[in-house]
Amino acid sequence: MQLVRENKQYELFERTVEKETAEPDENWKKSIPAQVFLNHFFAISFHIGQSGNAYSLHQNVRFAAHKPQLSGADLEQLHRHLLNCWSTEHALRATAQLGGDAFMRNALHWTFPQAYYSVFAGMQAFLHTLGIRGNSEGLMRREIGRLVVRGYYPDPIGFYAAGHYDHFSLHRLPLAKYKPGLQLATQELEAQAQIGQFLRTTRRLIAQGVRQAVQNNPDTALRSTRTSDVLQKFSQDHWNQLTWRFGYTTYFDLLCRLRISANHREIERFVEAEIDFKLFHQSLLDVVEYLNCIHEAYVAKAMGLEAYRKLVATLPAHLRDGFVKERLAGKIEPILRMGNPAKDERLELSA
Repeated sequence: MQLVRENKQYELFERTVEKETAEPDENWKKSIPAQVFLNHFFAISFHIGQSGNAYSLHQNVRFAAHKPQLSGADLEQLHRHLLNCWSTEHALRATAQLGGDAFMRNALHWTFPQAYYSVFAGMQAFLHTLGIRGNSEGLMRREIGRLVVRGYYPDPIGFYAAGHYDHFSLHRLPLAKYKPGLQLATQELEAQAQIGQFLRTTRRLIAQGVRQAVQNNPDTALRSTRTSDVLQKFSQDHWNQLTWRFGYTTYFDLLCRLRISANHREIERFVEAEIDFKLFHQSLLDVVEYLNCIHEAYVAKAMGLEAYRKLVATLPAHLRDGFVKERLAGKIEPILRMGNPAKDERLELSA
């Protein structure tokens, strides 16, 4: 699989993964890249689940200050974004009810993009309340990176990587310095180590893609000071000149790696692997559900609880009476009430 961004493609896996593992079972060796990918998303789900403040947005100063003025046109656009978000999440949820392991294995062809696009649409709604419009992945990546660093997200998903090529720094993951294994995380140390590896690998692939794009353009390519030829080999100093183009590496970059390239070459490596596909699907769904909940909380606060309820009431029955309603009652309303303990006409219940 390849990550596609701004008409450029990045490989989903570093090609050294299999070579670095000495494992006698050939089938297992072929499954290692897929197992590592499962481990990473399971680790994020585990990290969120182990956190005691995953839904403590009411304690977040950015959330408390989030009181934008929205027009009628803004509300209509928010409705469209959220409908796209929820419809895609509904499709992702429905997959788990349709079959066993073999079905889940082949369902990756659509569950990967469903996970990505559901969060993407919810993220668009969140950014819209901040006055950020557009559907460019590059724009979204840059803005989400800025918001993550500034503390708009709860700690369990507020991690990020920064820094020069192969000298990356990890933030909000204090245990990520440890080397992860090939097993599913069973403790917080292992989960953070795997998330840290995921961030480093993703940032390295992004950096390599940026270098390729820059060097393939005669107007931007770095050249030899001696011959003026386009550089074929990079020193650390050359890499450092490109760092500003990388931005921050966040959860969004990790989700971007779910996008499927046109030739489906990498997705076939997943389909042929021997991994727990049901667990993979559940891990993806856990991450999607959590991120959508955080974005929905920001949107609900921006709209006001009553306006948000009215929006939900207009949804098709399978959304209105399903997980959207459950998340509103179980997560969104408590977050808003805890953040507004005093009577507030924006959050006041209807008579």
